This record gives sequence, C-alpha cells and structure tokens, in this order.
Amino acid sequence: MKNIDVLCTGASSYDFVFQVDHHPEIDEKTTAKSFDSCGGGPASNAALTVSKLGLASAYCGYLGRDAFGQLHFEELEDAGVNTDLIIRGEAATPISAVWVKPGGERSLVNYRPPDSFLSSADIDFSKIKLKVILFDGHEPEVSEYLINKSLFKDAVTILDAGSLNKGTSKLYNKVDYLICSKKFAQEVTGEDDPQKAADKLYIENKNVVITLGSSGLVWKTKDGSGILPAYQINAVDTTGAGDVFHGAFAYCTAVKMGWKEILAFSSAAAALSCTKLGARTSIPNKSEVDSFMQIAGPQL
Repeated sequence: MKNIDVLCTGASSYDFVFQVDHHPEIDEKTTAKSFDSCGGGPASNAALTVSKLGLASAYCGYLGRDAFGQLHFEELEDAGVNTDLIIRGEAATPISAVWVKPGGERSLVNYRPPDSFLSSADIDFSKIKLKVILFDGHEPEVSEYLINKSLFKDAVTILDAGSLNKGTSKLYNKVDYLICSKKFAQEVTGEDDPQKAADKLYIENKNVVITLGSSGLVWKTKDGSGILPAYQINAVDTTGAGDVFHGAFAYCTAVKMGWKEILAFSSAAAALSCTKLGARTSIPNKSEVDSFMQIAGPQL
C-alpha cells in the first residue's frame, strides 16, 4: 500500500511555448523571441507542484507511447511524482501550442485525441491511500468513479473548474472545495459579478473560490466571505499559474493550513510561477514561496 498525499487526475499535454511580441494576425508570419517545450496540463502540473512543495503526489491520466509522452513521463518521474496510475496508449499524447505576449498574457491551442480518454476500468486504485484528490474535470469517468468510491471516502476532494464541461458539471457540487474560474462561475450562475456568483455557487458547495487572475480571487465559506488581492509582480508568462494555484491549494489542504493561509500561500505560489517562462519550468519550491511571502506580505 502506497501513501499518497495528493492524487491529481485529469489532463496532461506536451507544451510548445513561443514568446512573441504580439499575437499573429490572419496570414501573418512572425518570429518568436524565445522557445521552450515541456510537459503541461492542469492535473499533471498540479501534481508536480505538490511534489516540488515537498509532499508525495501522484498523477492519474493519459500519455501516449510517442516521444512527447515519454518526455513528459520522464519529467514527472524526475520530479518525484508517482507515475503508477498513468495509462500509456497508442493514441497520441495531447499537445498544446502556447503564444506568450509581453506582459505575460498568453493564448493556447490544445489538441487531444478523442480515444485518449480513460475508463475507470483501466486503473487499479486499490494499492494506494490518499489524503487529498484534485480533479480538473478532464477525465470524467475516472473522476466520477473516484468521487463515489467508498475506499476514498475520507479523502478531501478539490475541483479545478476552468470551464463548464462534462466532468466539471458532475463534480462541482460533490467536492469539498470548488475552485473555479470567473468563466465557470458565470456559465453556471449567469452572474458576471464574481461575488454574486460565489453567493449562488455556495448554495451547492460550501467552500467556493473564484480565481480572477491579476485581480486576485473571491471566496465564500460557512465562516464568511472575502476578497484576496493578487500579488503584484512583473509577469513574464501566466501559463500554468492556475495549475500551480490548485496544486499549492491541495498541498496546503494536505498539511492542514488555516483557510486564509491556504489562500495566501496558493496565491503566492501562482504569482511566482508567472515570473518565469513556461508552465513547468516556473513552478516554485516551498522555500521560494515562503521567502516571497516574507518580502511581499501575506495579502490577507
């Protein structure tokens, strides 16, 4: 039996990151200022974040047997992420092309083969013990199996809900913590105002966080509600910042930090990840986050 602090299940990809002066127009050819490639995807980035912060993490998802899948698999292993629950197959590894513009804003195009989605029958979860499960909604069948399985009834569950889809629609009112984008909140509640959206989401989930990028976040729990401003940084690349936030949130939950400390630490980790190019290469370790918070303050 293996003890896993945080299991992250959902999407992975192999990312090609181009730093450009501006977004290319129709029929325009342009040259990138720099280029990087590395593994990516919400759940796999979160698993690597947890590992880098110092806890035992595992990633459950799909990677192809192609070169990109192998590179990604090796990255996760090198980072100490448990890879026993990764399914390798003949379908291609999902890939993403990312354009990063001045100021850190980015655009992303992802492709995932339809036959790369997993079935709960593909994976044996009987040999692990879990403290926390983080879902991103991109493995709907596996996620639904895990959320309903009595074997993990004591595990704390968290959803990273970027948009309303088959997976997130089934999970958002079942998990212990809903962390969602403004887009998801608007899609579910019809509210453009994040605080009003949080009030409506609270009816179905008693721990709600709506992340707002450079505008910080809003939250609502049974103990109250509030706003947390974003840390002020010189952003280089915002790719993967949300993934780092969710991984850090799962880490904080596993070590049982207080609520406001969880939000501050997760926000700091995400902010730090924006100061370097690349979603995977910019993930900070715990000492880096602690040092950053000592200088910048907790933002509480």
